[in-house]
Amino acid sequence: MRIAAAFVTLMLAVSAFAADVTGKWKATMEGPNGQMEMTFDLKADGSKVTGTATGPMGEARITDGTLDGDRISFTVETDQFKVVHKGIVSGDEMKLKVEAGDQTIDMVAKRVKS
Repeated sequence: MRIAAAFVTLMLAVSAFAADVTGKWKATMEGPNGQMEMTFDLKADGSKVTGTATGPMGEARITDGTLDGDRISFTVETDQFKVVHKGIVSGDEMKLKVEAGDQTIDMVAKRVKS
């Protein structure tokens, strides 16, 4: 019984230290045609991350989003493509590796202050 209580306490403590990603983030990256901007509207609910991404191709939903401490991963998905984002959240900045097909691109997203 004590082990179960300790485990529950530990799990609650770990989730309390998860990065705060809820809100709007503006990201830039170098694409094949120069610099590209994206905006992510994220919502974290425990370890689950949902939201939308808006960029040159319009708006797309975010799926498969997870948050584990300062590690984040999510997929931007449309009918035509899936782009996987994985990275580290540090305060108001996310450093992401973006995987699209066989290409990986670095992206930095910064929290938009309201």
